[in-house]
Amino acid sequence: MITYWSIILAVSMLLYVLLDGFDLGVGILFGYTTDAEQRKNMLGAISPVWDGNETWLIVAGVVLWGAFPEAYGTLLSAFYIPVCMMLAGLIFRGVAFEFRVHAHRSRWIWNIGLSVGSLCAAFMQGAMVGALAYGLPVDDGRFVGDNMSWLSGFSVISGVALSFGYALSGAGWIARKCEGKTRDSALRSIPKLTAVVLLLLIGLFLYSLSSDLTVMQRWMDRRVLFVVLLVALLDIFAIVISTRRGDDALLLKAIIVLFICAYLMFAISFWPYLIPFSVTFVQAAAPASSLSFMFWGAGLFIFPLMLIYTFCSYYVFRGKVGS
Repeated sequence: MITYWSIILAVSMLLYVLLDGFDLGVGILFGYTTDAEQRKNMLGAISPVWDGNETWLIVAGVVLWGAFPEAYGTLLSAFYIPVCMMLAGLIFRGVAFEFRVHAHRSRWIWNIGLSVGSLCAAFMQGAMVGALAYGLPVDDGRFVGDNMSWLSGFSVISGVALSFGYALSGAGWIARKCEGKTRDSALRSIPKLTAVVLLLLIGLFLYSLSSDLTVMQRWMDRRVLFVVLLVALLDIFAIVISTRRGDDALLLKAIIVLFICAYLMFAISFWPYLIPFSVTFVQAAAPASSLSFMFWGAGLFIFPLMLIYTFCSYYVFRGKVGS
C-alpha cells in the first residue's frame, strides 16, 4: 500500500506540473501580450481544460493528507506562507479568467489579475520545490524552523526557473493550439525561454554543488541520473529543431519530455525521502488500515476515473482554436 500511494502521489504531482503548468504559462505570457485578438486566442486555447488541470493539485494534497499525514503536517508548517500565496494566486487567476469576459471598463484589472495570479502561483510552487531540495529544518519528523525558513537564494532561483519553465510550456501549448500571428509569436518566444530555463537550471546545479558536495556523490551512486540528463539534452535539441521547422506537435511533446526529465531527476535524487533528507515515505505513511480504506474508494475508483476524464477532455478539445 505504501508503494501504491507513493506512485499515486508522484503521478498526481507530475500530471499537475504538466497540465496546469502550461495554462499557468499561458497566463504569464498573457501579461506580455497587448494584442486583443492574440489574448482571445490564448485564453481560448486553455478555456476548455484549465479548471480541470487544477484538480490534480487537489488530488496530490488529499493523498498527502490521507496517506502520508506526518509529511503533510510538516510541509504545511514549513510552507504556510507560500501555500497561502499560491492558493491566493490560483483563486485570483480563476476569478479574473471568468470576470474579464463580462467586464468592460474594469477589464484591465482582470487582465493584470490573470497574469499576476499565474505568476504568483508558479513562483511559489518553484520556491517550495527549491526549499525542499535545499533542505528544511526538520528534527525527528517535526518542522523546527520559522515561517520564513523556506526563503533562500536557492528557493528564489527555483521559483524564477519554474516560472520561466511554465512560460515555455505555455508557449508550446499556444503554438500547438493556435494559428496565425498568435502561433508565430509563441514560436518566436520559445528559443529565448529555453535559453533562460537552461541557464537557471545550470545555475541551480552549480549552487547545489557549492553548498553541498554530496550532490555529486548522489549522482555517482545513482548513475541513471546521467541517462535522464542525456535524454534531456537530446530533447533540448528536439525543441530547437521543431521550433525551426514549425513542427508544433513535436515541439509540445519535446517540452513535455523536458519537464518529465526534470521531475525524474528530482525524484531519483531524493528517493526514498518524501522530505529530503528527514522523512521517508515509509516513516510518513499512515497505518496500513487507513491506506487500505483509502484504496477501496479513492485509489480504486476516483483516481482511474479522473485519468479517463482527463484523457477524454483533451481528446474532445484536441483541435486548433477556432477550427
